[in-house]
Amino acid sequence: MTDNKRVVLASRPNPNVSLDNFRLETAALTPLGDGEVRVRNHYLSLDPYMRGRMSDAKNYAAPQALDAVMIGGTVGDVVESRNPAWTVGDKVVGIGGWQEFTTSAGADMRKIQGTAIPLSAYLGSVGMPGVTAWYGLNRICKVTAGETIVVSAASGAVGSVVGQLAKMKGARVVGIAGGPEKCAYVTETLGFDACVDYKAGALDSDLEAATPKGIDAYFENVGGEATKVVIQRINAFGRIAVCGLISIYDNTAPTAIDFRRVLIQRLTIEGFIVSEHMEVWPEALKELGALVATGKLQFRESIADGLASAPEAFLGLLKGKNFGKQLVKLI
Repeated sequence: MTDNKRVVLASRPNPNVSLDNFRLETAALTPLGDGEVRVRNHYLSLDPYMRGRMSDAKNYAAPQALDAVMIGGTVGDVVESRNPAWTVGDKVVGIGGWQEFTTSAGADMRKIQGTAIPLSAYLGSVGMPGVTAWYGLNRICKVTAGETIVVSAASGAVGSVVGQLAKMKGARVVGIAGGPEKCAYVTETLGFDACVDYKAGALDSDLEAATPKGIDAYFENVGGEATKVVIQRINAFGRIAVCGLISIYDNTAPTAIDFRRVLIQRLTIEGFIVSEHMEVWPEALKELGALVATGKLQFRESIADGLASAPEAFLGLLKGKNFGKQLVKLI
């Protein structure tokens, strides 16, 4: 335990992300200082928000610094501690970055209790993506029994949780996903009422058939053409939670929104960053953890092997090649 492999941001995308934007390097681990903790990361989370942080354009958070370890959620165990709040063997989740070992004062980590939930799930359904889904659904979409909600990227880490939680509320849930395999998973495993394959080339008519009573709420993860089609079918006083716009992250042109439709239908459109709503995390994590532990909330993972595979897996995530939550297994 003398060296630490890590991936740093070597250059900024111009405009698309490429493997050349990343650099894998090895650095010596320094002795811990008083109050510090060292964590051996087991899994690294890859998430769409990282694309925005790679750019130096104005964003909701500071850009990822060049030649610094890429930001990212991690889960692992404490292997060394000079902090009385942390003991060797503790399982923890935090923002450890794209590296095998994280050295921290412990303020950015959360201790994991019990073994009923797989360790990797703390980066997915019982982590940031799960809380994102919970907040957007409960605080913005606010669906009730009998209403119809459409969820883009329905087979992904966030969308899959949104749909399942909405079904538990008695809503009609329609997903949008890419390809027949993903759509079959969305309906047969996750329990959505319908799923529209945007790659089939008939998004408009297929969505119309799947939402005969219109759309009351939309959980936005993708942007682009799907957004335009959905807005044309939203009912009066519809709600749109804007979580992500992965389809346009490499495109500097803004997404066009039909504001005439927004006005006529008196729509509510709200973008949100879940890290700005930490007050809901305890409630959300308690509910999500119980659902996963009892098997009532299903999830799927795509796992890349080894830190060196992280850049390529991230590029695949941006292109929709992942199925479910994208992780990198580090140990």
